[in-house]
Amino acid sequence: MEESEILNKLGLFGLTRQEAALYLCIYRYGGLTGYEAAKYTGISRSNVYNGLSGLVDKGAAYLEQGNASRYVAVSVEKFCENKIRGLQRDKIYLIENIPAMKEQEIGYLTITGSANIQDKIVEMILEAEKRIYLSASNSVITKMEQELLTALNRKIKLVLITDAMPENFALRKKSICYLTNARGNSIRMIVDSAYALTGELTGKRDDTCLYTGQENFIRVFKDALRNEMKLIELQGGENEKNTVCD
Repeated sequence: MEESEILNKLGLFGLTRQEAALYLCIYRYGGLTGYEAAKYTGISRSNVYNGLSGLVDKGAAYLEQGNASRYVAVSVEKFCENKIRGLQRDKIYLIENIPAMKEQEIGYLTITGSANIQDKIVEMILEAEKRIYLSASNSVITKMEQELLTALNRKIKLVLITDAMPENFALRKKSICYLTNARGNSIRMIVDSAYALTGELTGKRDDTCLYTGQENFIRVFKDALRNEMKLIELQGGENEKNTVCD
C-alpha cells in the first residue's frame, strides 16, 4: 500500500507509472544498468530502456557512463524541487501571457473530489478580506489550521461552529468558537458575505460541494448560520457573547 502511494505521488511530478516504478527501483539500489532494472522490476528490456530514457529526460535520473552504463536516481528532494521551480516559472509565464478572462457573475458551481474541495476552502480562506464563518468538525478545521492562523494574523474575523475547541492555542484564543454537537462530514462556509460553500468532506474522490456567489443564496445561508449560533447561545455552547453573522 505504501509503495503504491509513493508511485502515485511520483506520478504527480510528471512520471508515468512505469517510470515511477523504475525510479523507485534505481533509487533503492543506488544505480542500476538497464539489464538489472529489468531483472528487479520484471519490466521488459525494451520498455525498461524507454522508461529509463524518460527518467533522464525528465530530470529524475542521470546516465553514468562506464564499462556498463548505469542509471543513477536524482534525490527525490532535488527532483521535486526542480519540478516545482519549473512549474513556478511556467505559472509566471501563463499569468503574464494568457488572454484576459471575461468577468462574469459566479453562479452555482459543483466542486467534486476531496482534494479539490480542500483546495477551494484554502483559496477562500486566503482570499478573505474581512470575515470567515466556518461550520465543520474539529478534524476538518485542524486540516486548515495554518491557513486559518494566517487569516487571523491578517486581522480577519474568524467564527467557528464546531464540535470541539481547537487544540492550537492561538486559533482557540483569536477565533470565536461556537461548540455544538458532532458536525459529521458536513461543511458550510461563508467568506465576506459574498461567497459560500456547502457540502460534505469525507476524504473521498466522490465528495461534492456547492460553491456560489449568488446573493439570494448567501442571504438564506447567513440566516441559517445566524439561527444556529443563536440556538447555541441559548444552550450555552459559545465562548463569546453577542456575535452576529454579518
